[in-house]
Amino acid sequence: MIVNKIKYFLALMIFCYSVNLNGQNKDLMQLENRIDELRMALVNPTQSTLDGLLMQELSYGHSSGKVEDKKSLMDNLLNGNSNFEEINITDQIITIQKKTAIVRHKLNAKTNDKGKDPSIINLHVLTVWVKDGKQWKLLARQAVK
Repeated sequence: MIVNKIKYFLALMIFCYSVNLNGQNKDLMQLENRIDELRMALVNPTQSTLDGLLMQELSYGHSSGKVEDKKSLMDNLLNGNSNFEEINITDQIITIQKKTAIVRHKLNAKTNDKGKDPSIINLHVLTVWVKDGKQWKLLARQAVK
């Protein structure tokens, strides 16, 4: 009788653990896809794509110290003031805690902003993502050189 209860308890624990891992893996895969969608949207921005990726309360910090809200960032990307020609992300580390995720990575990009010479940037970036309904959305970003 006790052996059966122990077996049942162990089986239940293993099941709960595997369900939790599957949920975490699903969130991780969804978030990795969203990060890549944002990378592509920064290179080829559209109003609808950016709107779907960014929280209304966005705080987007540049390595220069400039901080933009959602409207300002979208306007600058869509009018070419901020123009990424290519973005590569490496050394990505993702930490998910319930409906919030912290992502750190290195960003290497070619830029060609209006009124500036084309340049290559190498940054360390921290982003904060929030699961809004069923989708991960960017809440905050800070880049440093």
